[in-house]
Amino acid sequence: MITLKAGDKAPAIKTTDHEGKPFSLAAQKGNKVVLYFYPKDNTPGCTKEACSFRDHHERFLAEGYTIVGVSPDSAARHQKFIDKFDLPFILLPDEDKSIIQAYGAWGPKKFMGKEFDGVLRSTFVIDEKGVIERVIEKVKTAQAAEQILDTEPA
Repeated sequence: MITLKAGDKAPAIKTTDHEGKPFSLAAQKGNKVVLYFYPKDNTPGCTKEACSFRDHHERFLAEGYTIVGVSPDSAARHQKFIDKFDLPFILLPDEDKSIIQAYGAWGPKKFMGKEFDGVLRSTFVIDEKGVIERVIEKVKTAQAAEQILDTEPA
């Protein structure tokens, strides 16, 4: 369950991205980061969410954000997802769920009457110093970008 909140230091991330390039949250210092967790590439809700970030990517860049998506999918699956939907941002494979668990984005879910553990769709907005500004636990997949951009101070 998500226990991180605004004001907490964002847990460190040191891994490789979908292209096998090194990625660390520490290297993002000076940039704001939208770190979003989602269950699975190429599923309806996850595709809507990724496309929302894609469609607003230029605005995120203009406002100093780096967008990073995380799911338990492999790097190869992420690359296919990126290619299929022309996603212009980083996806991190987290097959061992270590990043997902560090952010509390793993826990009990219910779908079609069945209960199971899985990725809790959530978004963390992290400031330039690595501190969490906002946690969005009720993500509206088709409006994921607007949930961040429309609530930012002018």
